[in-house]
Amino acid sequence: MRRSDHVEVEDVMGAKAVTPLDTVKEIYASFGEGRIEAILSKLSEDVEWEYSNSSTSVPWLQPRTGRQNVAAFFQSLAAIDMKRFLPHTFLDGGQVVVVLLDVEFTVRATGAQVVETDEIHVWRFNAQGLVSRFKHGVDTHRHQLAISSANAIS
Repeated sequence: MRRSDHVEVEDVMGAKAVTPLDTVKEIYASFGEGRIEAILSKLSEDVEWEYSNSSTSVPWLQPRTGRQNVAAFFQSLAAIDMKRFLPHTFLDGGQVVVVLLDVEFTVRATGAQVVETDEIHVWRFNAQGLVSRFKHGVDTHRHQLAISSANAIS
């Protein structure tokens, strides 16, 4: 796997083809602009969201299958106030893209803050160039503490 800031691939007609890395960058741009439908259009119909994830009560870390169910992930983010969302390192493995991000948010219901340095996002693509699998690599315990009422700030 190599670190890449930009990869260009030309198809047989000389036009630049969209790579998985390009798609991931487009997804993050759409997220920053609140264009959730644009993100969902980059996912396969049967996408596995939070694949291989252990059970958790954190709403935004729930395993989901299918594009329509992934929409609920974005709805669950209404529970947080995002302070920082900075994808900074992109590792291009062709059909797999791994991204490191710095993330900081506050859980609205409890006032608890979560700070993740080098949070991991794993994006896997199918042969059609759509996201087929995605997962977060985060401190799930920290996220669970942040949503629990025992951790609420009065």
